[in-house]
Amino acid sequence: MRVPLTVQPRLMLKRNRRGLKLHSLSQNKALHRGHNCRRQSFQTIRRKQLSLPPNRNHHPHSSPRRPLRRKNRRPNLRRLNRRKKSHRPMNLPFPNLIFITQAIAANFAPLLFLKFHNDYNIPLGKIALISGVFFLAQLVVDVLCAQFVDRIGYRKCVVASEVFSATGLVGLAFLPEFLPDPFIGIMLSVIVYALGSGLIEVLCSPIVEACPFEHKEATMSLLHSFYCWGSVGVILISTIFFAVFGTDNWKWLACIWALIPIYNAFNFATCPIEHITEDGKGMKTSSLLRIPLFWIAIILMICAGASELSMAQWASAFAESALGLSKAVGDLAGPCMFAVTMGISRVIYGKYGEKLDLTKFMLGSGGLCLICYIAASVSSNPIIGLIGCIMCGFSVGIMWPGAISICSARIPTGGTAMFALLAMSGDLGGMLGPSIVGAVTQSSNNNLQMGMLTGCIFPLILIISLFILKGMRRKDTNKT
Repeated sequence: MRVPLTVQPRLMLKRNRRGLKLHSLSQNKALHRGHNCRRQSFQTIRRKQLSLPPNRNHHPHSSPRRPLRRKNRRPNLRRLNRRKKSHRPMNLPFPNLIFITQAIAANFAPLLFLKFHNDYNIPLGKIALISGVFFLAQLVVDVLCAQFVDRIGYRKCVVASEVFSATGLVGLAFLPEFLPDPFIGIMLSVIVYALGSGLIEVLCSPIVEACPFEHKEATMSLLHSFYCWGSVGVILISTIFFAVFGTDNWKWLACIWALIPIYNAFNFATCPIEHITEDGKGMKTSSLLRIPLFWIAIILMICAGASELSMAQWASAFAESALGLSKAVGDLAGPCMFAVTMGISRVIYGKYGEKLDLTKFMLGSGGLCLICYIAASVSSNPIIGLIGCIMCGFSVGIMWPGAISICSARIPTGGTAMFALLAMSGDLGGMLGPSIVGAVTQSSNNNLQMGMLTGCIFPLILIISLFILKGMRRKDTNKT
């Protein structure tokens, strides 16, 4: 029985590393026939020709294979680094900067309300609609994201969010001059960068949730803290800019702020982005609405948004009445201190979250928030009211990211629809809370304390929802 030789004839004429010439093809065939028709690979025959010791790891009846690579050969480090980069998660500074973009979109235009009123002769009633339209546009984007983001893709949507934000900020500087009605130009610009802000709110949380961090709840809290620091930075830097260069140069500042989303767009266009689910498709909205835990998370998000913004919008009024400050200084003392304490709360949990229980931390924060609302509404001392307003920022800091972390941990296959509906619930609470407080204040002869007393219902419902959530966990553990 003849066994065909699988090595090309031209390889037989080459010299090996020891300088020995290999046999010709005819000699190799004759040598192969003289082994009592045993199947031997070319490596075994060559070792016999060169008088080399047999290869213990190579079976004589196995198929021919390539010789082993030398052990002292250095690996190709560049090739290994390229392979590692393809699986490397996205660096955290990118989503940090994207939350700063959202802070710019939410806080820059309110600093210019009086400027719009004086320069463009826009009534204050119309200017009050700017904030409402901003949140309404975010709500629409949140609903649409639940249906279309998975089809379009995370990268395209997050880059589009930065493009929308930059376009809206630049349009805010030029459209009021180009259009016949300046108010229409302002509203169009606000709607455009509100689209970007809504996309940021929906996409940033699942992108970070998909990264392989050990303690995702702490990372999520630390991530959301940059919205607070961004708000403080926008207010302080804009105030300093207006004091140095004058408020007439606000258009230059709008273009300067637009550079941050442009930089973010380049980063997200090139960095690797992981999907939160393995197949890239999460649960549908109808499937999520059948889960009782998801409804608890929606209530938590509504109460978190209402508790935060109901107090934040009145922080300036408390600072002015408590310390007798001017409007400009009151805007710095009230909203800035509220944002600072809220950021401190999120940083504390981001630093020590692995040692803390999230549900217990949220229960303590809800209790502190209830005490702060009572202090701000019942106390006749304006200093106590200001302290309650500032400490309320610390208490509401963990509510929004904590509710997202609880829901994403219990429903890991929720996908983009889950994060979109949670963001929509938070924005809905941000609209309903201040509206209810304002309506009660107006109906009680502009008594702000009565309005704040009504706001106590939001942290109270949040505490009750957290106790219900703990009961659901105990039932699950007893079943298992």
